[in-house]
Amino acid sequence: MEVKIIGYVVLALLFGGMTIPAPAQKHPAASPGLTQLQKMTSRFAPTSLRVDTSSLSPGDREALIKLLEASRILDDVFLEQLWKGNAALYAKLQKDRTPLGRAREHYFWLNKGPWSGIDENQAFLPGVPPHKPLGANFYPEDMAKQDFESWIAGLPEKDQQQAKSFFTVIRWKDAGAGGHGQLVAIPYSQAYRDKLPRAASLLKEAAELTDNDSLKRFLRSRADAFLSNDYYESDVAWMDLDAPLDITIGPYETYNDELFGYKAAFEAYVNLRDEEETAKLSAFTQHLQEIEDHLPLDPEYRNPKLGAAAPIRVGDEILSAGDGAHGVQTAAYNLPNDDRVVQQKGSKRVMLKNVQEAKFRSVLLPIARRTLSKSAVVDVSFDSFFTHILAHELMHGLGPHQIKVQGRDTTPREELKEIYAPIEEAKADVTGLFALQYMMDHAQDMGLTKALPSDDAAQRQLYSTYLASTFRSLRFGLNEAHGKGMAMQFNFLFDQGAFVQNEDGTFSVNMDKVRDAVIALDHDLLTVEAEGDYAGAKKMLDELGVIRPAVQKALDNLQDVPTDIEPIFVTADELAPVVSHEPARPLGRGKKRDR
Repeated sequence: MEVKIIGYVVLALLFGGMTIPAPAQKHPAASPGLTQLQKMTSRFAPTSLRVDTSSLSPGDREALIKLLEASRILDDVFLEQLWKGNAALYAKLQKDRTPLGRAREHYFWLNKGPWSGIDENQAFLPGVPPHKPLGANFYPEDMAKQDFESWIAGLPEKDQQQAKSFFTVIRWKDAGAGGHGQLVAIPYSQAYRDKLPRAASLLKEAAELTDNDSLKRFLRSRADAFLSNDYYESDVAWMDLDAPLDITIGPYETYNDELFGYKAAFEAYVNLRDEEETAKLSAFTQHLQEIEDHLPLDPEYRNPKLGAAAPIRVGDEILSAGDGAHGVQTAAYNLPNDDRVVQQKGSKRVMLKNVQEAKFRSVLLPIARRTLSKSAVVDVSFDSFFTHILAHELMHGLGPHQIKVQGRDTTPREELKEIYAPIEEAKADVTGLFALQYMMDHAQDMGLTKALPSDDAAQRQLYSTYLASTFRSLRFGLNEAHGKGMAMQFNFLFDQGAFVQNEDGTFSVNMDKVRDAVIALDHDLLTVEAEGDYAGAKKMLDELGVIRPAVQKALDNLQDVPTDIEPIFVTADELAPVVSHEPARPLGRGKKRDR
């Protein structure tokens, strides 16, 4: 994730709550007025993304239009997944052409719902629940967590798997007027049968137009999956996808399910591959087994044989949609999430270079100038930012995936449940630092001297850029998985003396202590995953996943710095103009779409 949400400083992933509240009440407080709403929206810097598609074959250029149209259908699916009232609310907002109405529509579309993701999912519109329901619309809004757990405890194993499946929604069946009936699992293919067939048809049309065989296979297989609800074969085909026109489309990340982390949201990324950067970064994948063999983890928990492939794709994003297009933008992602596919094929890392460049320029550099010492600011570099995001995504594939708990075969995701997301994101961050330091130390033996500078200056740049990035992620809030995980990382490293605060309130890295502190934190994170230690993971988050006063003061000094970017997908809108679901367009900004 940031994964989906995605790269370590970019993923916008929702941190799971621990309990279900009583049925949501209507928002009691006054909703933001026009001026306040415009200020909230201004935290996302409008950024034009124009991608030169002239290198595509004629068939691929025609296929691209179909893929853009199919991807936008997933916006509608995701609106329904996030909240049952979204579609009706959005239709109502589109009818209000007053300045306030247009501002509300704009911010709604940016968040894909009436809750502001970077404000702890608080409502900014009247007449809606004050916070996003923890289970989104994957479960009945009035279902208690224990209702689900009691229900699946009485099911046969096969039905339990369906109930926990990435690709089913849970509903009350035969509910009477005086109460609820029994819970039932409904396949996505049935729940979204008014939308998915059209998307499937467009994917098949695109498959007929492209001249790339691997793209044909993936699009046909994914189209079939939309109708059959079986995504395994299409995930395998996606791992084999090797085409200039790179697309990710389907239900993937589970971060919007804050109850259990079971249910996958629909998203799409349409990218143009950067062949030169892809070739350069692919050198890193040749050494993943060696890094796995040296992780700061009890050897019995290491994987003696990683998945067969770990391809890297670097590209420029033409369009994102659905779960990939709300709130903070994804700049990299690591998929698929099906452990069966990961064991067989490995996982693929996709780096969105144009998005990362925009974030670095518009957000990270201004943050560094406010929060870091003058000497540390000099060491903040885009290459370090980009390389650590790559390492983060690669590290999602390393460490524990298939584990045993009390003799049971299980996974860290299943054992850690709703707190898996922040733990896994933190693990990928810190293991990414460990891996880059390891490769720097062994760059000559690994043949990485050209791809990865390893002198003292490069090491300072790595850790100083990471320090600046912690403040960026912390601004997403503690309700968000990576924000919570990043708070835990910052506080651990600060307590170990790896991060220090200077007399003027700025921060810097203690290079004498940071390496050992990273190893210690990585050991703890990898171990709670390897042991499926829910209590230990929760203790770490509860004690360290907080914003301390000194950090809060630094964050308060960033209020006029954009929190993230708001892409304006110029190329996508020129090739396939938006017919509907177009957000409000303030004068002077032109057409825009996406979160």
